[in-house]
Amino acid sequence: MRTLVIAISLILLTAASLAQAAEPLRLAVIGFEHGHVEGLLWRARDDESIQIVGVWEPNEALFDRLAAKYGLGPELRFDDIGEMLDASEPEAASVMTSTRRHLEAVRACAPRGVHLLVEKPLAISVEHAEEMARLAERHGVHVLTNFETSWYASVHEARRLTREDGFYRPIRRAVFRHGHRGPIEIGCSEEFLGWLTDPEENGAGALFDFGCYGANLMTWLVDGELPTSVVATVSTLKPDLYPRVDDDATIVLTYPTATAVIQASWAWTHDNKEMDLHTERGSIHCGKWDELSVRKPDGAPTAIEPPKRPQPFDNEWRYLRAVVRGEAEVDPLSSLPINLATVRILDAARRSSETGERIEP
Repeated sequence: MRTLVIAISLILLTAASLAQAAEPLRLAVIGFEHGHVEGLLWRARDDESIQIVGVWEPNEALFDRLAAKYGLGPELRFDDIGEMLDASEPEAASVMTSTRRHLEAVRACAPRGVHLLVEKPLAISVEHAEEMARLAERHGVHVLTNFETSWYASVHEARRLTREDGFYRPIRRAVFRHGHRGPIEIGCSEEFLGWLTDPEENGAGALFDFGCYGANLMTWLVDGELPTSVVATVSTLKPDLYPRVDDDATIVLTYPTATAVIQASWAWTHDNKEMDLHTERGSIHCGKWDELSVRKPDGAPTAIEPPKRPQPFDNEWRYLRAVVRGEAEVDPLSSLPINLATVRILDAARRSSETGERIEP
């Protein structure tokens, strides 16, 4: 009899697990002021694996505009984050606020057991990042950071070539180029520009907006090791457009056996997300998504096709759902340890740009 009861219990548990796995991820959206929110709203409208169950957005006009565009009901909007979370009972929250408000979102979600995916970078300061990490640990929730480059097959194959392949190693010099023509020039919304060009809300200008990519990738490539020093310079090349923040930044990271140069700018002539790794045996060039080439010393570049990223590591929403449901491990690029180090580098870069000094993060 006992054996039969155990067998039935196992069957019921398995059925419940399968049922949950088939259900959409109950997702709250905290803020609509980040331009990337439209990518989420578009996917949620067309993807049955995601269900938006609540939205915190005090700007009713902003909510109404995007709700009309993506078919969201007015009942989803709340003026208070806590009330929204308690009423909608989400499994996870997508944080689409200014970077400064990431901490506010974690303070609301973590005690309620709600996991979070914040847009890059994790935080505007080391103090904010460390409090977020403490809250995540105390309440047993994931606080993940989303970078577009995390889903590039090119960067993952590049790392493999410096590790498992064994030929392209060791890395001696890394160069990261990230940015675009500028948020005004590419037509970012008024709400997005409102905080992106505010140093209190964004942490800086291009320094934080695009410097975070190179800091994140390099930290991942060196397994979380912090640089021994950070030196940064910033410029405002277009003061009529960006009077309050930098629009061009260069960060130099020094490691015991390598140097990294991060070029972050709102003054490129095109959308730019590139990484070059120079090793003793050759170099690796990574462009957007699947663009990858290698080059032997004094040789011509040879294009190669990287393996496709496996599910659920091919986009942020499929990944978030799998991590929250316990179906996938946390990818290091989005993890708290890597992103705490990323914020340390950005914080040191900001201080270096202000003082002109070499900073130890």
